[in-house]
Amino acid sequence: MKSAFLDAIHKPQTLLMVMAAAMPLSFWAWTVMLNNFTVDVANFTGREIGILQSLREVPGFLSFLVVYLLFFFTEQRLALLALGLLGAGVALTGYFPFAIGLYITTIISSIGFHYYEACNQSLTLQWLDKKDAPTIMGRIYGVGAAAQLLTIGALMVVYMLAMPEISWEALGSSDSLAADAESYQPTYLVAGLASVVLAVFAFVIFPRFEQKTAQRRQIILRKRYWLYYALTFIAGARRQIFLVFASFLMVEKFDYSLVQITLLFLVNAGFNIWLAPIVGRIITKVGERAALVFEYLGLIGIFVAYAFVDSAIMAAGLYVLDHLFFAFAIAIKTYFQKIGDPADMASTASVAFTINHIAAVIVPVSFGLLWLISPAAVFLSGAAMAGISLLLSLNVPRHPEAGAEIVLSPRAGWGTSSRTA
Repeated sequence: MKSAFLDAIHKPQTLLMVMAAAMPLSFWAWTVMLNNFTVDVANFTGREIGILQSLREVPGFLSFLVVYLLFFFTEQRLALLALGLLGAGVALTGYFPFAIGLYITTIISSIGFHYYEACNQSLTLQWLDKKDAPTIMGRIYGVGAAAQLLTIGALMVVYMLAMPEISWEALGSSDSLAADAESYQPTYLVAGLASVVLAVFAFVIFPRFEQKTAQRRQIILRKRYWLYYALTFIAGARRQIFLVFASFLMVEKFDYSLVQITLLFLVNAGFNIWLAPIVGRIITKVGERAALVFEYLGLIGIFVAYAFVDSAIMAAGLYVLDHLFFAFAIAIKTYFQKIGDPADMASTASVAFTINHIAAVIVPVSFGLLWLISPAAVFLSGAAMAGISLLLSLNVPRHPEAGAEIVLSPRAGWGTSSRTA
């Protein structure tokens, strides 16, 4: 038993799984309770919540600064410090139920979240072997989904224990969740400290894993990575359509309550515990191009269906299917792992997060205006973006590698035509 434990802590993928379990404990607690907490306790209006959400995205834009912190920290330690910062910000949230306090705790937790994600992606691409990286990443996604399921499930139990007199039917009303505002503080505290404790545990227990290649400590943008940048940008836009407008559709058109949306997240997490490892194995077997083509064909169908769906049950099915396709994002990461210079992983991961978050500002604002004219047009635009991604994915070689990054160059001097297409 002791030998098995020692063997496990000397494997980098074990550390990646521990971190994947730690992050959702605080992140999803903060996400699920945010709207009710800001309205019920902090008396937020649309103005304050808009400012808070904008501030939350600023660290995502500044993710490229991670590369400069590597002058002072190893990437492994920086990832764990950022994870602890995320947990600390969430733990403090319930104790500052006013605008300035919530802005500050949100920035703290957001810095932790975004810097952790940038480091985590870089370490994953550095530590995992290219041959089985998609398979192991699928397992790591599954662990994260299990932690998400545990967190959201625990929150549902807290709601029921705090309000035993309230039926499940009454619980469907968002007003009922305001009945025990004091429960927010201990819930945020426990969720945040859970991430902190796991981060400290990992910091103490796991050895320092040596990096095979020293990372460049500067911002790098390479022309031959253009396809990876493009796929990353559109993936960020697609994510915003799901997080902002698919959820809003469920509430505005079909009158789904907070608890019903939470239950959908539970279903999503439950499916991903099982599905994400399967998706990882599929990508390992069929390659990145086939996986991405399948993903974007599916998304085109889902977004078109969103535009015209009239059934609440069908909308819920689309919501779950939409979320399941997120696991295919593994293919974008492993595509870069195969084409990228090993010394570029840290810098490019931080730059990719910045690129991804450009969409986090552009899409909600611009598509929010479009929503006022035609909600269907928002999802049809999403289908068009998925179509662009489909065309881009066809330019991924069957066997991508450095020197064979793309099939066809869109312009002379960009990339190299692949001989292995």
